[in-house]
Amino acid sequence: MLETSDVIEPVFPAATVVLVRDGDDGLEALLVQRNQAVQHMGGMWVFPGGKVDAADYTGDRDEYQAAVNAAIRETREEAGLDVSAEQLVYLSHWTTPAGAKKRFATWFFLAILEDGKEVCVDGGEIALHRWVQPATAIAESADDAHPLRLMPPTYVSLADIADCHSCALVRERIGQREALIYAP
Repeated sequence: MLETSDVIEPVFPAATVVLVRDGDDGLEALLVQRNQAVQHMGGMWVFPGGKVDAADYTGDRDEYQAAVNAAIRETREEAGLDVSAEQLVYLSHWTTPAGAKKRFATWFFLAILEDGKEVCVDGGEIALHRWVQPATAIAESADDAHPLRLMPPTYVSLADIADCHSCALVRERIGQREALIYAP
């Protein structure tokens, strides 16, 4: 007989894009708020992203390429922005801890956006968006009265670039290292 602890929950591949731009006061990252009515992470502020779909796979079933394809698709669906595979830099990989209701193996990519691109959220799964300096988002997440609700990977990704004041500094930092692997 199987014990509850013996049941292995599936781990779904997913992809997320940390979109950054140079704002008037320095580096800004795009956060989107998941609709309160959405069952998974409703109301949380996250980066555009989601589960890898069957259509994201090419003939060779390459997991990484499927994640790149999903990142491009999800950015378009959730933020109305087009990014290319060439813009995506592999930032980190997160695996949801065992025991969670839903588990994901998520590739996080960084993409630098040029000025003038307008965000257009779908109004369904994604309710709102905002460009925010990473340090400001982190500070707001600690506000007891009105916290900005961030998932741990979002918080850590913002903390990773919070001391960068421009896209050029982020590009330099990320370009000099391997992707970080998180498997809490």
